[in-house]
Amino acid sequence: MTPQKLLKQFYDLKNRRQNLETTWQECYAFALPQREGCFLGNSALSAPSLFDGTAPDAVDQLAASMLSELTPPWIKWFDLDVGSNVSKDESSSIAQTLEKISDILAENLDKSSFGVEMHQCFLDLVTVGTACLLFEENALGAKTAFKFTAIPVNEIYVDEGPSGRLDTLFRVSQMDIDTIVSRFSMPIVKTSEQDKYRVLECVIPRLKGGYDYTVFLMDNPDNLFGKDEYPILKQGYFETSPFLVFRWQKTAGEIYGRSPVMKALPDIKTANKVVELILKNATIAVTGIWQAEDDGVLNPSNIRLTPGAIIPKAVGSKGLSPLQTAGDFDVSELVLSDLRNRIRHALLVDKLGQVENPKMTATEVLERSAEMVRILGATYGRLQSELLHPLVERGLAILRRRGLIPEIFLDGRLMRVHYQSPIARMQKQQEAQNALTWLSSVQQMGQTATDLIDLEALVRWLAGHLNVPMELLKKRGVVYENTMAV
Repeated sequence: MTPQKLLKQFYDLKNRRQNLETTWQECYAFALPQREGCFLGNSALSAPSLFDGTAPDAVDQLAASMLSELTPPWIKWFDLDVGSNVSKDESSSIAQTLEKISDILAENLDKSSFGVEMHQCFLDLVTVGTACLLFEENALGAKTAFKFTAIPVNEIYVDEGPSGRLDTLFRVSQMDIDTIVSRFSMPIVKTSEQDKYRVLECVIPRLKGGYDYTVFLMDNPDNLFGKDEYPILKQGYFETSPFLVFRWQKTAGEIYGRSPVMKALPDIKTANKVVELILKNATIAVTGIWQAEDDGVLNPSNIRLTPGAIIPKAVGSKGLSPLQTAGDFDVSELVLSDLRNRIRHALLVDKLGQVENPKMTATEVLERSAEMVRILGATYGRLQSELLHPLVERGLAILRRRGLIPEIFLDGRLMRVHYQSPIARMQKQQEAQNALTWLSSVQQMGQTATDLIDLEALVRWLAGHLNVPMELLKKRGVVYENTMAV
């Protein structure tokens, strides 16, 4: 596509997004204040004064919880399993190959800035419901093959493709000449006084798979890049898109996502106003409201209410006296407490926050985990489809391109991904608890019922569901004494 056609599609997406920008800026102003570089030049909403810190604190906790529950940097949160079309004879050898591939992928993720950039994306995700992670191939010779960058949501304009994912993407960013030269290898000599230029990156999906990548300059003063109106800086093809755009949740017909902050925004704004009024009332309580007789002698402009001050008054006048209020019935604390609880509930602080009772029983832990899975089930399913699977697929494509792994694709037939994050293991822990409850019931039925249990298969199944390393188990074929007195 020519730059003119790409620009037309870009401006269509830009006009479609304008209705959301005011809401996004409100969300950032009240929940993630002082966000630099977001919606520059948009004067539709001036930054309000922030008096209540409940929402910013809850956003930090939710973003940190999403990182630790979904993509924790300190553990391997994914694994590669044998697909459905592999025979039993080939399963063992392919499983060893997939284990090596999984270790190589995990090692490159650990050495990169994935954890740092992912946390920034989660902050955008819980604030405005949409986030973008740029997943590039690092330069040869670097300690890792991966390079990650969290892209501000104000720079991207997206559209859904036939698959339902946000495949079509336009990114507008400001770059100086040095950045353009180093990133796109353009031999340019600066002839203009302009410091930065607008660069438009376009990622368009192909009908038969893959993505076309085009980068061109939207500003070209004094024909700095030649006579072309929109000089093309780079063109290419990607097997997988380098831009991973994901959403918290969405409704039918919408493109961009919805966030917990959007749902709690009325309560957040109201709580902020209540705290502002409380502070104003506190200043009145400290300094008071005073009245004086207008006798032509007293000048209120010369009065200073400071300790030890002497205020003159006319003979026979009352001078300066405090104004007595009708009553002291204050319900602001009750209203504020209710608003803060609703904000924390909307941002899942009461579900994903710190455990108040560290001595919870196993049943209480399972119930808390089950409730969290129920609440985050839809969100986790969407993030698995829009973030985790494309992330693993993109990483494998880069490693194949470098020749670090064999030509094996994540198609489900030969290789499939299996997620090992804490939130993914919660369902397996519930299944393991059900199996242990069943085992206890079978034991009470006597030896005849116990003899029907395959003890080796049960132990290996529990080890897999409780994420126990297989090195702790003996190899298959060892004869076990079939007794349940354990």
